[in-house]
Amino acid sequence: MQKIFLTGKIIFMKKFLTFSMFCFLSMSFYAQSITLTSGSLDPLKGEKVIKFEFTYDEMIVGKLTEQEYVDKKVADYNNKEAGRGDEWHKNWVEDRGNRFEPKFLELFDKYMEDVGVASGDEGANYVIVFNTEFTEPGFNVGVVRRNASIDMSGKILHIESGDHIASIKIKNASANSFSGMDFDTGYRIQESYAKAGREFAKFLIKKGKIGN
Repeated sequence: MQKIFLTGKIIFMKKFLTFSMFCFLSMSFYAQSITLTSGSLDPLKGEKVIKFEFTYDEMIVGKLTEQEYVDKKVADYNNKEAGRGDEWHKNWVEDRGNRFEPKFLELFDKYMEDVGVASGDEGANYVIVFNTEFTEPGFNVGVVRRNASIDMSGKILHIESGDHIASIKIKNASANSFSGMDFDTGYRIQESYAKAGREFAKFLIKKGKIGN
C-alpha cells in the first residue's frame, strides 16, 4: 500500500514539474525580430559614430496605456505603504536614463567594437531615434514567471539635413533570463533593452551596412 502511495506521489510530482516547466517556457520563448520597414541602410556604410535618442510616446504597458498602468501601480503601492507608490513612480521614470538606455548602448557598443563603430554624439552624421511602443513588465512569483519584453520603432535621420532615410521595427526584445532571481521589474526591463541593443548591432553587421 505504501509502495502504491509513493509511486502515485512520484507521478504527481513529475506531472507538476512538467506543467510548471511548460508554464515557464511558454512565457519565455517568443522570437525577437528586427525588420527594415522602409528606406535604406546604405547611407550608414562607413559611418564610425551613430547617435541615439530614446522616446516613450504613447507607450502601452501590458494591456494598459502607460498612464493607466502608472496610476494603478502608484495607488496599489501607496495603499500598502504611504509613499511607496510615489517612490516606485520616480524609479519608473528614472530607470529609462539610468538603466534602460545605457544598457542598450552598452551592448550595442560591445558588439560593434569589431567593426569600429560606437554610439555617441561627436562626429555623428546620423541619429537613430527609438520609440518604445510597448513594454511587457513581466513577473516572477517563484514557480511561474514571465520575461519582460519591449517593442520599439526606430527612424534614422540625417542630423544636418533632417532627412529621414529609413525606419526599423524591433519586436519582442526579451532577455529570456533563467536566473530565477529577476524579481525586480526594472532589472527585467533593463535586460530587454540590453537584448535589443545587442540584436540591433548584429542586425546592422549582418546587413553589411555599417563599419569596416
